[in-house]
Amino acid sequence: MLIGERLREFREAKNLSQGDIEKRTGLLRCYVSRVENGHTVPAVETLEKFARALEVPLYQLFYEGDEPPALPRLQSGRKGEEFAWGSTGKDARYLGKLTRALSRMSARDRQLLFFAAQKMA
Repeated sequence: MLIGERLREFREAKNLSQGDIEKRTGLLRCYVSRVENGHTVPAVETLEKFARALEVPLYQLFYEGDEPPALPRLQSGRKGEEFAWGSTGKDARYLGKLTRALSRMSARDRQLLFFAAQKMA
């Protein structure tokens, strides 16, 4: 699924032009065109602007059903079943250390760390 195609479908279904989206979001019409044609991948913040302009919940840009998707069921923790990562043992200790270290960092340093992790991913 291409996000640009979904945005165009919603826009055309509501009889809106790219200029209308420009006025509602503050994004340039040429940018709206580039997104709809798949030349640019918008950030999540930009997708939120599109969703508000199209008057649809954000999840509908990714999900084709009428109702919100069902939440995944988490493991109950009974013996013999797999546990979610970080819920037991060595992984839980590592996750605890990581959260404590992140809580001691300044907001600016955290942003820098997350930015670097996104670039590496």
